[in-house]
Amino acid sequence: MADAYKVADLRAKSGDELQTLLHDLKREQLNLRFQAATGQLEGQGRIRVLRRAIARIKTVAHQSKTSAGAKTSAAKS
Repeated sequence: MADAYKVADLRAKSGDELQTLLHDLKREQLNLRFQAATGQLEGQGRIRVLRRAIARIKTVAHQSKTSAGAKTSAAKS
């Protein structure tokens, strides 16, 4: 499952795909937090994987926004 969140694969996705993936992972993270609070969570490691995947997606999305902004400002100059 960790292979699905490699940076190279995330960079190949569009902004909309990244936002959809981010939304899905945040929803899963919320469900896991509820399971942990009620004592039903069996695999604690999944929370860590999700937290890091969310951070990777946010980083890639931010980098693509800033590189797109830099390209447009360089083209205007």
